[in-house]
Formats: sequence, C-alpha cells, structure tokens
Amino acid sequence: MTTFIAPALSYSLLAPILIVLGGAVLGVIAEAFLSRAIRPTVQLSIALGTLVLALAQVWRIRHASSLTAAMSSVTVDGPAILLQGSVLIIAILGVFLIADQDHFTTLAAALPGSPEERDAQRAGEKLTEVYPLTLFAVAGMLLFPIATDLITLFVALEVLSLPLYLMAGLSRRRRLLSQEAALKYFLLGAFSSAFFLFGSAFLYGYSGSLSLAGIHTAVEASSGNQVFLLIGLAFLSVGLLFKVSAVPFHAWTPDVYQGAPTPVTAFMAAATKIAAFGAMLRIFYTAFANAYWEWRPLLTIIAVITMLFGAVVAIAQRDIKRMLAYSSIAHAGFLITGVLALNKSGLDATIFYLFAYGIATIGAFAIVTLVRDSSGEVTDMNRWAGLGKRSPFIATVFATLLLAFAGIPLTSGFIGKFSIFSAAYESGNKAVVVVGVLSSAIAAYFYIRVIVLMFFTDPLDDGTSVVIPSILTRATVIISFAVTIFLGVFPTPLLNFISSTAIFIR
Repeated sequence: MTTFIAPALSYSLLAPILIVLGGAVLGVIAEAFLSRAIRPTVQLSIALGTLVLALAQVWRIRHASSLTAAMSSVTVDGPAILLQGSVLIIAILGVFLIADQDHFTTLAAALPGSPEERDAQRAGEKLTEVYPLTLFAVAGMLLFPIATDLITLFVALEVLSLPLYLMAGLSRRRRLLSQEAALKYFLLGAFSSAFFLFGSAFLYGYSGSLSLAGIHTAVEASSGNQVFLLIGLAFLSVGLLFKVSAVPFHAWTPDVYQGAPTPVTAFMAAATKIAAFGAMLRIFYTAFANAYWEWRPLLTIIAVITMLFGAVVAIAQRDIKRMLAYSSIAHAGFLITGVLALNKSGLDATIFYLFAYGIATIGAFAIVTLVRDSSGEVTDMNRWAGLGKRSPFIATVFATLLLAFAGIPLTSGFIGKFSIFSAAYESGNKAVVVVGVLSSAIAAYFYIRVIVLMFFTDPLDDGTSVVIPSILTRATVIISFAVTIFLGVFPTPLLNFISSTAIFIR
C-alpha cells in the first residue's frame, strides 16, 4: 500500500508569490462582481497594494534561515531576493503606466471597429481585467528565477507568458496590428515552450533527475549520455533565449513591441528580461557550471551575433518603438556576456545591469506614451523632431535614458556595461568584450541621432504634442530619470548590497 506524503511547504518563503496570486484572484472576483463605475479605482488599488505588500515580504525574508521551499523545488537565496525585488519594483512602475486606460481597448472580445466596440467607447467603459492579468504575469516572473527543478521552471514560464500573450492584443488604437502582435507572440512562444519541455525531457534522460541539483551531480560525475546532455542543453536554451529576445529567436520582438499597448510593452520589456535572465543565471551557474565548455561556444556565438544584429538593424528603424525593440535585442547580447563570465563578478554585474536597464526601459516607454496627436501615440521618429522645443523637460529625460542605453558615463548604463564587460574580461572572454564595446559604439549612433532630432531640428506643424501626464505616469518618468542618474553617480551602495547578497545556493 502506497503511503501519501504531504508536501512540506515553507509559506513564509513563498509568501511574495502567494500574495501576488491572491491579489490576482481578488482582481478576478472584483472584475466579476463590482460595478463599472468603481472597478478601475478598486482594481488599481488591489494591484498596487498587492505589489507593495509582496515587496515588503521579499525584504522581510532576505535573512530567512531556511532557503528551500515546496520540497526543494524552490530556492530563495540572495540572487532570488534581488531578482524578485527588481521584478516587483518594475511591476509597480508598470502598473502606474497601465493605470492610464486611454491605451487599452474598451472591449477586448469585440472585433476591431465593430458596433459593439464603438458602443462601449461611447459608454466610457474601461478595460480593467488588465490588472489581474498583470498580477498573474508577475507571479510567474517571481517564481521563474527561484525555481530549482525543470517542471517548476516550465510552470513558471507558462504562468508569466500566457497573460502577456493576451495583454499584447489589447491596444485601443491600431487594433489589427495589436492582435497580429499577440498572435505572433503566442505562436512563437508556444514553440519556445515546446523546445523548453523537449530539452527538459532529454536532461531527465541524461541525469535521471528533474532538479537542477540532480543534473549538476550527473554533469559533475559525467554519468550520463553526453549526446542527451548536449541536446537537452540546446533545446532548454532555446526556450530561455526566446524570452530574452536573443538572435535568432528575436523575430517576435519588434512586431510585439510595436503592436502591444505601450504600457504593456514597457512592463514586458523590463520585467520579462529580469525573470528570464534570472532563470538563465541559476541554470547555467548551478546545474551546468561543470559543462561550461559544452555550452560556452554556442552561447558566445549567440551573444556576439545578438549584440551586432541589434545595434546595426536599429539604425534603419524609423519607428521609435521598433528602435527600442532592437535596442533591447542588443542589450540581451550584453547580458549574455554576464552569463558567459560564470564568476561572482558576472553574477553581480548582471543583476545590477538588469535592474538599471529595467528602470531606464520603463521610463523610456513611459515617455513614448506622452507624444501624441489626435489619433493617439506618435511613434514615427521623424515626428519627434523639435520635441526639445515643445517640451524641454520630457526631451531631456528621454535623452538621458537614451544615453544610459548607450552606456555614457554618469548614467546607470555606463556602470552596468563597465561591470559586465569587466567580469567577462576577468573570465577570459576577451573577444566578446571587444564585440560588446564595438556594438555599444554602433548603438550610440542611433541613440544620439534621436537626441539630435529632438534638440537640433525645428518642430513640424503636424499636430504632434506632448500631453500632460497623469500623476502616476509623471511619477514613473521622474523615478526612472532619478534612479538612472543616481545609479550612474552613486552606484556603490547598490553594488555593495548586490555583492554581499548574491550567492547561489545549490
């Protein structure tokens, strides 16, 4: 007779995830039973309250004596705390942007331009289910970097992905483009998830274990079939590299960034990278550290191609959101160099870079939401001409964030790139560092081109203007600007905190 063993769960360590899931469920109930008049305020309050409470819980458990939860399928160590905290901070800023309901369709299930959609717009209805969807995605992002077995990783990957597929199709304007973006994201995401699952099956065949610790033991002892290890590594990496927009798994990125509502693009671009790279760091730094020479060559090639491709193709873009999408691809290549470093400096630098890049990204997309005409957002780069004369403050903030992306001194981007390239150089990956510096120089061209367009070109009389943002959008812009400058001028406190905290526990 088989005896059932009750699972041992550490609810205190799982509390941030449980709080966010609880808030998401509460949002679903509010969506079903509350009147349309009070729903937006209640949903915003639930989302922000949930995220702040979860962030407080992450801070509380940073000195927890126990590190494993859910029968060792989850490990809450130093990097986990840092990554979860980063995701929650980005999510709070993302919800600030999402609160501007002007970006979302009033009736997601209706056909674009249908009478039902027009009637809903005339009635002043607002799409509030985006808040619980965001919380569900955040729950997956909190679980992804702390999962220590392949099944939990796969579940987290799906929980964070499925809400994003839906949210990408909710744009109020250019509805067909938005729905096309959602469909592309869903189809390609389904393929990447299948690759991830296929790789997990091969790694189980190699090691006889689904846990990262068990795979590490098998790799260390070289006890399995090496062909299974290589195939498993390759397919598992496909699933992860798709999420971080690395070449050649990047094809969805510019279309989805352009078609999705800009607040969703901001949240997705910043938070998904943190979660996905957090999982990559844990997988490659723990499970496959002893198989370094098996995965280093391929990952090096992908990093080099990703950096160069993102930087070069961004030059040809004439849409500001597509330019930022290719910029995101180039930054994925920079971050992969931190994974390749496979040392403590690489871990610290990658975590710092993820946070700094996430804050700058959400600020940049927040500014994109402010440049509009009578039809909505203006993303044609040529129509940003003279923005510095229309709104000097907004143009200055955007220029600062672009300089941070370029890695110019006195911004967080410079500290992040310097740290991550230094770690790669220490580990002997000198070729990747050379390509990274070259790619940064190429990227600086198209960032500075936009700055020149904003400040040294006369504005066009085409109806383009900068709207007065809501208090929440204004807070996102100011916080992003302040953090980007502060981390560029005084990075030491955060770097020291990361260095003392970021230690993986196998």
